Amino acid sequence: MAINFVLWILLGLYSAARVLQLFPKVPVLAVVALHVLPPVVFALIHGGIFYRTQGILTFVALCLVIGNIFENLGVRTGFPYGHYYFTDRMGPKLFAVPILLGLAYVGMAYFSWTLARLIVGNTQGSLAGSSVVALPLVAAFIMVAWDFSQDPVWATILHLWVWPQGGAYFGVPASNFLGWYLTVYAIYQSFALYVRNRPTNFDSLPSGYWQSAVLFYAVSAAGNILLVIPQAGVSVVSDPTGAQWRVSDITGTCALVSIFVMGAFALLAWVRLTDQMSQARGPAANDAQSTPVRVA
Repeated sequence: MAINFVLWILLGLYSAARVLQLFPKVPVLAVVALHVLPPVVFALIHGGIFYRTQGILTFVALCLVIGNIFENLGVRTGFPYGHYYFTDRMGPKLFAVPILLGLAYVGMAYFSWTLARLIVGNTQGSLAGSSVVALPLVAAFIMVAWDFSQDPVWATILHLWVWPQGGAYFGVPASNFLGWYLTVYAIYQSFALYVRNRPTNFDSLPSGYWQSAVLFYAVSAAGNILLVIPQAGVSVVSDPTGAQWRVSDITGTCALVSIFVMGAFALLAWVRLTDQMSQARGPAANDAQSTPVRVA
């Protein structure tokens, strides 16, 4: 199916982008763009199938509007993440926030939401009942796990943004992750209220629809693990407070988070998906087994 092929191509491009981060001669802005844009396109196509065009555009709008409001508020006031600012390494900005960062919310937020639907067990029909609240709470944990697995790399090592007062997590304050949870929960809860009781295209999903989204999140985790490969360059970095951090400690810890937190979410979603697919095939298989065979 053509759409399925495009989705897998986008997954391949993103996988290549994660490998490119190992080559220091590749411009950081190009690497960031390849990290951000394929997931956005994937979300638009993949989400358009299930939620229809209006639904996925609403999701994108919520990510961009709520995400940018909180990020700009954070840069100017310190709430809810703590005091920080963006450098120019991520390209043009919308007010105080890089455009690519705003777009980054879309792709990974969509994958986290999709994994949460699988884990909560709500992939059929419309969103209703306790799932309207449970799904945003779970999705927010999955999304924050992604930030937890790489924020020190992007901030303390690559200096895409700066925490002037430093923080216990390799120069990143704990308030950052609490702020992230609040931000993405606001996005997810708003979308959950929007899609509540709205019909979906569950019956017209192509083969491999859910698998590709889970694999996208898993590839993101695997990309962080690649960073433990030793690279030429500095072995120790300092945050603005003067605290020194070993690069290998940062990348090693982020790899562990990717394996045991992001990996756990991806594995749980995959297992739940496998169970749901088996249950869907069950009635047909049982009917086939119970049908008497005519002997001539």
